[in-house]
This record gives sequence, C-alpha cells and structure tokens, in this order.
Amino acid sequence: MTESSLGTAEQLRDPNYMPPIGDAVPLGIQHVLAMFASNVTPSIIIAGAAGFGFGSDQGALGFPDMTYMIQMAMLFAGVATMFQTIGMGPIGARLPIVQGTSFAFLPVMIPAVAGRGTEGMAALMTGVMIGGIFHFCIGFFIGRLRFALPPLVTGLIVLMIGLALLKTGIQYAAGGVPLVGQPEFGTAAMWIPALVVIVVALGLSFFTTGLLSVASVLIGILAGYAVAAVMGQVSFGNVGNASLFDLPMPFQWGFGFDPAIIIGMCFMAIISAIETVGDTSGITKGGAGREATDREIEGATFADGFGSALAGVFGGLPNTSFSQNVGLIAMTGVMSRHVVTIGAVFLILCGLIPKVGAVINTVPINVLGGGVIVMFGMVAASGINMLSDVVWNRRNMIILAVSLSVGFGLQLEPSALQHLPRTLQILLTSGLLPAAGLSIILNLVLPDETPEEHAEAEAEIEAHKTDAA
Repeated sequence: MTESSLGTAEQLRDPNYMPPIGDAVPLGIQHVLAMFASNVTPSIIIAGAAGFGFGSDQGALGFPDMTYMIQMAMLFAGVATMFQTIGMGPIGARLPIVQGTSFAFLPVMIPAVAGRGTEGMAALMTGVMIGGIFHFCIGFFIGRLRFALPPLVTGLIVLMIGLALLKTGIQYAAGGVPLVGQPEFGTAAMWIPALVVIVVALGLSFFTTGLLSVASVLIGILAGYAVAAVMGQVSFGNVGNASLFDLPMPFQWGFGFDPAIIIGMCFMAIISAIETVGDTSGITKGGAGREATDREIEGATFADGFGSALAGVFGGLPNTSFSQNVGLIAMTGVMSRHVVTIGAVFLILCGLIPKVGAVINTVPINVLGGGVIVMFGMVAASGINMLSDVVWNRRNMIILAVSLSVGFGLQLEPSALQHLPRTLQILLTSGLLPAAGLSIILNLVLPDETPEEHAEAEAEIEAHKTDAA
C-alpha cells in the first residue's frame, strides 16, 4: 500500500482520518494479529496455574472455564481498545492505542491462584476490579508519579517481570506443569513443536517485512501447531461442544477478598499506567511527530483502568496498552484511530463466539510454550533496553545490585519466606514487588553523586579496564 492509495502525508498523521475501507480493514486486522497471541496467553497461564487448564479434570469437558477466560480476553481487549479510540467523556486518548491482557500482572496473579481451582478466581477478579478502579484514579495525577520512576526503576521492573515468567515458558515447552516428574516431560515429542515455533518466529522476524514480520510469533505458533497435529498432539473433540454465540456473565466466579491480591494489583496498576504513558508518547511521536498532550495521557490512563475494572466484573484479566502497536504505527505511518477501531470490532466478535476460544484451546501446551519463550524473553530484553539509558555510576549500580539480588533471590528461593503470613508470601515471593519497592525507595533516598564523585568513579572504571587489558 502506497502513501497515495492511503492518503496524503498530512492525512496519515491525523488520528481522525479514515483511510479507504479496502485498506483500513486489513490494517486494522494487522493490529489485532500483532497482539493476538500475547493477549490470550495470560488467560491460559492463569487457568493452568489455578488448576482448571491443561492437564486438569476439565479436559473431558472441553476446558469450559479456560475457554470463557479466553473469550473475555478477546472481548474486553476489543472493548478497552474502543474506549481508547472512540472515547467516552474523559475516558480514552482518541488515539490508535491497542489494549490487551497484560503479562505484567502475571507474577502477582500466579501465586495468588496457584492450585486453588475456580474457587480462587473470585478473589482474583475482585482484585482486578479494585485494581482497575485504582488504576483509573491514577489518571488524575499520573504526571506527578513520573519523577519516581526513571529508566533505572522501570527498566528493572520490566526485567523482573520477564525473569519471573521465563520458568513458565520452559515448563510449557517441555510439556506443562501436569507432566513435571513424569517420563513424558521434556521428551523430543514435546520439544520439537516448541522449537519449530521459535525457529519460524525468529526467521520471519529477521528475514521478512510487513505483516509477516509483525505477526511472526502468531505465525510461528501456527507452524508449530501444524507439526504438533502431524505428531498426533492436537484434538478437535471438544470444539463441537462450544456454542456459536454467548454473552459474558457478570460476576462469573462471585466475590472474594484477598488483601495480597488487591495490594499487588494496585501496585502493578502504577507500573501499567507508566507503561501506557510511554506507549502513548511513542505513538504520537512515531505516527504524528509530536509529543502526547496531557489530555491524551490522562485519557489513556482512564481507559486502562476502566477497561481493567470492567473486565474483572465479567471474569477477565487486567488490560493495558500494547507496546507492539507503537512499532506498528511507526512502521505503517498510519495514525488513524478508526483503523484500530476496526481491529477492536474484530476482537469483540471473536470474544462473543465461544468456538473461537475452543479452537484456541486445541493449541497444545508445548506449542504455546515455544511462543511464550519468545514473548517472555522479549519482555526481559525490553527491560534491559530501558536500562541502557541509565548513567551507570556507583549509586545506580548499587540500587540495581541490591534490588535485583533481593527480588530475583526471593523468586529462586520462595521458601525463605515460609514463616511469613500468606498475604506477604504472595506479595514477596514473585520477587517483583520487593525489587520494585527497593529500587523506588533507594532511588528517592540515596543522594545523587556529585560531579567530582562521578569523575572519580569513571576514572576508577577506566583504571580497572586498563589493568584487565
């Protein structure tokens, strides 16, 4: 598609411009494909952690609860995206922002529901609702929070999110938690489809352009799925049990009150809000060549929180803006919010058709593992990339060292906190909250180095390099 077929350069930079419908529809679907796998994966992971996903006794029934969560992931990603693109009063940036289920909340949610089955979902969804309301309120003062979250802090937090999830990716690729300790775990039959996903995703990402490159992980999963089907690992037996159309059920799992989940969700809402600020700014810079306005940033944050709270009411997981969309806007040069609205409509339709969720459930867990190895690794790599903007003086190195040691150490050895109350164990054993809390506090408390101290530290580093040479 050339610029002349889509519109003038000025029109393409205008969020209110609508390209010709023949071009707008595929562009909108492209936005959905870029985030589709990332959007539904958290629901599958939470269902598995709780015990009603792959390997559970719901298998013979077609995983109805997991199917429902996948539906809600698609439905409310579409609804929240429309809040961003169309808006509703102060809610929404009126920009081409794509919303979706966030990986960032997983390190808090997984220990909160682990092994508790569907009974654990009531407290989780109550936490999602309250966290969403808190997230919405952040929109009123989002600008004042940014000083406490420089790249040193946000980069470490994103890195810790990635590190907390890497184990899950490997477990999935080797056959999933239900097979741990069994002879089938980690066999070649498990690893081959997962490796196909990784190889295809990397190949498309580096050696193709356009839609093939943007949707490389999704296409990689489809390739691994085909290999798994040939190996007899795919069953469509339960797809026939799913209905053609269904409406979401409010308070699907009832209410529950768990302080640990609520605190964790509210803390992660702050991180998600800061991420949305970055994504909103990235979209306006990449697509329109300007800074985001305060109104756009506030509206985007309101939509984040409102979308998450609404998803929690109907049994969905928290939403946030998708960073993949920033690169896609910059690549296509199309800033139209109406294009993204078309993608949102597609997501909503998928969310209302249970058979779509049932088909997604036929993807073997090892195939999904290949995809999440790439996705979770990219989360960690994004954190490292953010840390590259940090001036590495002695102060900042100490902040990173202490925060990373405590956070990652607790993640590796959660039994170190076995004598604490369960609420504190849930909050601390992921490692994310202690690492984030320490880095924020140390960054605010420790004094900045003086120019003389900085020069001394640089000279010391150079001296070490010379000695090493």
